[in-house]
Amino acid sequence: MDLSFAEILAAYVCLLFCLSVHEAAHAWAAERAGDPTGRLLGRITLNPFAHIDPFGTVVFPLIMMITGLPVFGWAKPVPFNPGNLKSERWGPALVALAGPLSHLVQLTLLIVGARVVFAVFTPGISTVVESPWFFLLIMLVNINLVLMLFNLIPVPPLDGHHVLYPFLPPGGQRLMEMIGPYGILIALLAARYGLGAPLAFLRRVVSFLLFSGSGFSG
Repeated sequence: MDLSFAEILAAYVCLLFCLSVHEAAHAWAAERAGDPTGRLLGRITLNPFAHIDPFGTVVFPLIMMITGLPVFGWAKPVPFNPGNLKSERWGPALVALAGPLSHLVQLTLLIVGARVVFAVFTPGISTVVESPWFFLLIMLVNINLVLMLFNLIPVPPLDGHHVLYPFLPPGGQRLMEMIGPYGILIALLAARYGLGAPLAFLRRVVSFLLFSGSGFSG
């Protein structure tokens, strides 16, 4: 897909926002679970400068967008001390799960908000489709879906491995720790070859929730 400079910039801003919500959710969940580390580091905020990773938040996503690939990136992880959590076994899983759940919350708000807008603008729905706001809606939906699915891949350092870890026997936990250094490569390969079908399915579900009965198809 060929994007103009303005569209690339808008997509990047959308990515920064989604990543900031994701990391702020981790810090908030850790605080609720007993560890104030994220809050003390100023990570319970939507200010993207608090979460930027130079490569994952700046260089990598801009390269992806400029070359026409789907927008993608990552932010600086929120540190937490498992020893401070109310449950040392389940606490890390709950903190990790807050990240993907933040994208589900964003998707829910986007769908509800869009349905209200579509109801107001119907039958002049073409006005909405041709507006920059519609581009932002679709971009935010796609970014949230991709980030939610990617972060649920159960390999370190992604959130999915923290969620899976307490359910594993000791041997499985040791294996998880052994693959840690190669985790991001495994995750990228899994995303490239394994996320296509679930991503397409979720896009159809969200499209149905967004556009069914609104006077046009998404």
